[in-house]
Amino acid sequence: MDEMNIPASVAIIMDGNGRWAKKRGLPRSFGHKEGCKALEALIPEAGRIGIKYLTVYAFSTENWKRSQEEVSALMDLFRYYAGRLLKKAEENNVRITFIGDRTRFPEDIVASIEKLETKTSGNTGLRFVVAANYGGRDEIRRAAVRFAEAYAAGNIPEECISDGTGRFPEGELTEAGFASFLDTAGIPDPDLIIRTSGELRLSNFLTWQSAYSEIVITDRLWPDFNAEELLRCIEEYNGRNRRFGGV
Repeated sequence: MDEMNIPASVAIIMDGNGRWAKKRGLPRSFGHKEGCKALEALIPEAGRIGIKYLTVYAFSTENWKRSQEEVSALMDLFRYYAGRLLKKAEENNVRITFIGDRTRFPEDIVASIEKLETKTSGNTGLRFVVAANYGGRDEIRRAAVRFAEAYAAGNIPEECISDGTGRFPEGELTEAGFASFLDTAGIPDPDLIIRTSGELRLSNFLTWQSAYSEIVITDRLWPDFNAEELLRCIEEYNGRNRRFGGV
Protein backbone atom coordinates (compact mmCIF):
# COMPACT_ATOMS: atom_id res chain seq x y z
CA MET A 1 0.00 0.00 0.00
CA ASP A 2 2.92 2.36 0.68
CA GLU A 3 3.81 2.21 -3.02
CA MET A 4 0.29 2.93 -4.30
CA ASN A 5 -1.21 6.24 -5.30
CA ILE A 6 -4.31 6.49 -3.09
CA PRO A 7 -7.10 8.40 -4.86
CA ALA A 8 -8.27 11.37 -2.83
CA SER A 9 -11.92 10.97 -3.86
CA VAL A 10 -13.60 7.58 -4.27
CA ALA A 11 -17.24 6.91 -5.09
CA ILE A 12 -18.98 3.55 -4.79
CA ILE A 13 -22.15 2.23 -6.41
CA MET A 14 -23.17 -0.28 -3.76
CA ASP A 15 -24.97 -2.94 -5.80
CA GLY A 16 -25.99 -6.52 -5.16
CA ASN A 17 -27.73 -6.57 -1.78
CA GLY A 18 -30.82 -8.25 -3.21
CA ARG A 19 -28.85 -10.86 -5.15
CA TRP A 20 -26.71 -11.59 -2.09
CA ALA A 21 -29.85 -12.38 -0.11
CA LYS A 22 -31.48 -14.37 -2.92
CA LYS A 23 -28.44 -16.64 -3.22
CA ARG A 24 -28.96 -17.54 0.44
CA GLY A 25 -32.73 -17.92 0.26
CA LEU A 26 -33.25 -14.82 2.38
CA PRO A 27 -35.53 -11.79 1.92
CA ARG A 28 -34.06 -8.74 0.15
CA SER A 29 -34.31 -6.74 3.37
CA PHE A 30 -31.71 -9.03 4.94
CA GLY A 31 -29.34 -8.23 2.11
CA HIS A 32 -29.79 -4.51 2.76
CA LYS A 33 -28.98 -5.04 6.45
CA GLU A 34 -25.78 -6.87 5.58
CA GLY A 35 -24.94 -4.11 3.12
CA CYS A 36 -25.22 -1.56 5.92
CA LYS A 37 -22.83 -3.64 8.02
CA ALA A 38 -20.33 -3.73 5.15
CA LEU A 39 -20.49 0.05 4.80
CA GLU A 40 -20.17 0.58 8.54
CA ALA A 41 -16.98 -1.50 8.56
CA LEU A 42 -15.55 0.19 5.46
CA ILE A 43 -15.82 3.82 6.58
CA PRO A 44 -12.92 3.84 9.07
CA GLU A 45 -10.81 1.68 6.75
CA ALA A 46 -11.23 4.18 3.90
CA GLY A 47 -9.98 6.98 6.12
CA ARG A 48 -7.12 4.85 7.42
CA ILE A 49 -5.67 4.16 3.97
CA GLY A 50 -5.75 7.84 3.05
CA ILE A 51 -8.97 8.44 1.10
CA LYS A 52 -10.18 11.99 1.77
CA TYR A 53 -13.68 11.80 0.25
CA LEU A 54 -15.87 8.68 0.09
CA THR A 55 -19.21 9.01 -1.72
CA VAL A 56 -21.73 6.15 -1.71
CA TYR A 57 -24.91 5.66 -3.74
CA ALA A 58 -27.37 4.80 -0.99
CA PHE A 59 -30.79 5.46 -2.55
CA SER A 60 -31.51 6.69 -6.07
CA THR A 61 -34.42 8.73 -7.41
CA GLU A 62 -35.43 5.56 -9.29
CA ASN A 63 -35.48 3.38 -6.17
CA TRP A 64 -38.93 4.73 -5.28
CA LYS A 65 -40.21 2.44 -8.07
CA ARG A 66 -39.49 -0.60 -5.92
CA SER A 67 -42.24 -2.25 -3.94
CA GLN A 68 -43.71 -0.27 -1.06
CA GLU A 69 -42.62 -3.04 1.27
CA GLU A 70 -38.97 -2.76 0.21
CA VAL A 71 -38.97 1.05 0.28
CA SER A 72 -40.49 1.04 3.78
CA ALA A 73 -37.89 -1.49 4.91
CA LEU A 74 -35.10 0.75 3.57
CA MET A 75 -36.51 3.77 5.41
CA ASP A 76 -36.69 1.77 8.66
CA LEU A 77 -33.14 0.57 8.08
CA PHE A 78 -31.91 4.15 7.80
CA ARG A 79 -33.74 5.06 11.00
CA TYR A 80 -31.93 2.24 12.77
CA TYR A 81 -28.49 2.88 11.33
CA ALA A 82 -28.53 6.68 11.67
CA GLY A 83 -27.51 6.42 15.33
CA ARG A 84 -24.84 3.83 14.59
CA LEU A 85 -23.51 5.98 11.76
CA LEU A 86 -23.23 9.00 14.04
CA LYS A 87 -21.34 6.95 16.63
CA LYS A 88 -18.98 5.59 13.98
CA ALA A 89 -18.37 9.09 12.63
CA GLU A 90 -17.61 10.54 16.05
CA GLU A 91 -15.22 7.69 16.85
CA ASN A 92 -13.30 8.16 13.60
CA ASN A 93 -13.40 11.96 13.10
CA VAL A 94 -15.62 11.56 10.01
CA ARG A 95 -17.67 14.40 8.57
CA ILE A 96 -20.99 13.35 7.00
CA THR A 97 -22.67 15.13 4.10
CA PHE A 98 -25.82 14.14 2.21
CA ILE A 99 -26.48 14.94 -1.45
CA GLY A 100 -29.77 14.53 -3.29
CA ASP A 101 -33.29 15.86 -2.87
CA ARG A 102 -34.15 15.14 0.76
CA THR A 103 -37.60 16.79 0.58
CA ARG A 104 -39.32 13.52 -0.38
CA PHE A 105 -38.21 11.72 2.78
CA PRO A 106 -40.42 11.58 5.91
CA GLU A 107 -39.83 14.43 8.37
CA ASP A 108 -38.10 12.22 10.95
CA ILE A 109 -35.57 11.02 8.38
CA VAL A 110 -34.88 14.60 7.22
CA ALA A 111 -34.29 15.49 10.88
CA SER A 112 -31.85 12.57 11.22
CA ILE A 113 -29.99 13.68 8.08
CA GLU A 114 -29.68 17.22 9.44
CA LYS A 115 -28.49 15.90 12.81
CA LEU A 116 -25.80 13.75 11.19
CA GLU A 117 -24.54 16.72 9.18
CA THR A 118 -24.66 19.17 12.07
CA LYS A 119 -23.11 16.90 14.70
CA THR A 120 -20.18 15.97 12.45
CA SER A 121 -19.62 19.33 10.73
CA GLY A 122 -16.51 20.05 12.82
CA ASN A 123 -14.81 16.72 12.13
CA THR A 124 -11.66 16.96 10.04
CA GLY A 125 -11.04 13.40 8.86
CA LEU A 126 -12.71 11.49 6.04
CA ARG A 127 -15.58 13.33 4.31
CA PHE A 128 -18.31 10.72 3.97
CA VAL A 129 -20.88 11.72 1.34
CA VAL A 130 -24.19 9.86 1.15
CA ALA A 131 -26.23 10.13 -2.05
CA ALA A 132 -29.87 9.66 -0.96
CA ASN A 133 -32.85 10.25 -3.23
CA TYR A 134 -30.13 11.18 -5.66
CA GLY A 135 -30.02 11.09 -9.45
CA GLY A 136 -27.36 12.70 -11.60
CA ARG A 137 -29.83 14.18 -14.07
CA ASP A 138 -32.06 15.40 -11.27
CA GLU A 139 -29.09 17.07 -9.59
CA ILE A 140 -28.23 18.94 -12.80
CA ARG A 141 -31.88 19.96 -13.22
CA ARG A 142 -32.06 21.28 -9.66
CA ALA A 143 -28.75 23.09 -10.09
CA ALA A 144 -30.10 24.79 -13.22
CA VAL A 145 -33.18 25.91 -11.28
CA ARG A 146 -31.01 27.26 -8.44
CA PHE A 147 -28.83 29.12 -10.91
CA ALA A 148 -31.83 30.64 -12.70
CA GLU A 149 -33.36 31.78 -9.40
CA ALA A 150 -30.06 33.26 -8.22
CA TYR A 151 -29.52 35.01 -11.55
CA ALA A 152 -33.02 36.49 -11.51
CA ALA A 153 -32.37 37.80 -7.99
CA GLY A 154 -28.99 39.21 -8.97
CA ASN A 155 -27.15 36.89 -6.59
CA ILE A 156 -24.70 35.25 -9.00
CA PRO A 157 -21.08 35.40 -7.78
CA GLU A 158 -18.98 37.36 -10.27
CA GLU A 159 -16.58 34.45 -10.80
CA CYS A 160 -19.41 32.32 -12.21
CA ILE A 161 -19.47 34.43 -15.40
CA SER A 162 -16.38 34.45 -17.59
CA ASP A 163 -15.82 38.21 -17.65
CA GLY A 164 -16.52 38.72 -13.95
CA THR A 165 -19.64 40.82 -14.46
CA GLY A 166 -22.04 38.25 -13.10
CA ARG A 167 -24.44 39.05 -15.95
CA PHE A 168 -25.27 37.91 -19.50
CA PRO A 169 -24.63 38.58 -22.37
CA GLU A 170 -21.38 40.25 -21.36
CA GLY A 171 -19.88 36.94 -20.23
CA GLU A 172 -20.53 33.21 -20.35
CA LEU A 173 -21.34 30.82 -17.54
CA THR A 174 -18.20 28.85 -16.63
CA GLU A 175 -18.16 25.13 -15.83
CA ALA A 176 -16.78 25.85 -12.37
CA GLY A 177 -19.46 28.48 -11.89
CA PHE A 178 -22.26 26.04 -12.72
CA ALA A 179 -20.66 23.30 -10.60
CA SER A 180 -20.96 25.59 -7.59
CA PHE A 181 -24.74 25.11 -7.79
CA LEU A 182 -24.53 21.30 -7.74
CA ASP A 183 -25.11 19.27 -4.58
CA THR A 184 -21.40 18.43 -4.58
CA ALA A 185 -20.16 22.04 -4.48
CA GLY A 186 -16.87 22.03 -2.58
CA ILE A 187 -16.41 18.27 -3.01
CA PRO A 188 -13.83 17.18 -5.65
CA ASP A 189 -14.93 15.00 -8.54
CA PRO A 190 -14.23 11.31 -7.90
CA ASP A 191 -10.88 10.03 -9.10
CA LEU A 192 -12.22 6.49 -8.89
CA ILE A 193 -15.74 5.08 -9.15
CA ILE A 194 -16.22 1.49 -8.00
CA ARG A 195 -19.28 -0.55 -8.90
CA THR A 196 -19.94 -3.85 -7.19
CA SER A 197 -21.85 -6.91 -8.50
CA GLY A 198 -20.31 -6.82 -11.97
CA GLU A 199 -22.78 -4.42 -13.60
CA LEU A 200 -21.30 -2.17 -16.31
CA ARG A 201 -23.20 1.10 -15.94
CA LEU A 202 -23.24 4.27 -13.83
CA SER A 203 -27.00 4.18 -13.20
CA ASN A 204 -27.45 7.96 -13.13
CA PHE A 205 -24.73 8.42 -10.49
CA LEU A 206 -22.60 11.59 -10.45
CA THR A 207 -23.39 12.32 -14.10
CA TRP A 208 -21.58 15.67 -14.16
CA GLN A 209 -18.77 14.73 -11.78
CA SER A 210 -17.79 11.40 -13.41
CA ALA A 211 -16.60 12.93 -16.71
CA TYR A 212 -12.98 11.87 -16.13
CA SER A 213 -13.32 9.37 -13.30
CA GLU A 214 -11.65 5.99 -13.63
CA ILE A 215 -14.20 3.18 -13.28
CA VAL A 216 -13.41 -0.19 -11.71
CA ILE A 217 -15.96 -3.02 -11.75
CA THR A 218 -15.83 -5.80 -9.18
CA ASP A 219 -17.93 -8.97 -9.23
CA ARG A 220 -18.23 -8.84 -5.43
CA LEU A 221 -21.79 -8.30 -4.22
CA TRP A 222 -21.89 -5.32 -1.91
CA PRO A 223 -22.34 -7.19 1.42
CA ASP A 224 -19.09 -9.07 0.60
CA PHE A 225 -17.13 -5.91 -0.19
CA ASN A 226 -14.41 -5.08 2.34
CA ALA A 227 -11.17 -3.15 2.81
CA GLU A 228 -9.17 -5.85 1.04
CA GLU A 229 -11.35 -5.56 -2.08
CA LEU A 230 -11.16 -1.76 -1.88
CA LEU A 231 -7.37 -1.98 -2.00
CA ARG A 232 -7.56 -4.37 -4.95
CA CYS A 233 -9.72 -1.81 -6.81
CA ILE A 234 -7.23 0.93 -5.94
CA GLU A 235 -4.42 -1.27 -7.23
CA GLU A 236 -6.27 -1.59 -10.55
CA TYR A 237 -6.77 2.18 -10.55
CA ASN A 238 -3.00 2.58 -10.15
CA GLY A 239 -2.53 0.77 -13.45
CA ARG A 240 -4.48 3.41 -15.34
CA ASN A 241 -2.92 6.34 -17.23
CA ARG A 242 -5.11 9.38 -16.56
CA ARG A 243 -4.68 11.82 -19.47
CA PHE A 244 -7.84 13.93 -19.06
CA GLY A 245 -8.21 14.24 -22.82
CA GLY A 246 -4.50 14.90 -23.44
CA VAL A 247 -1.86 12.69 -25.03
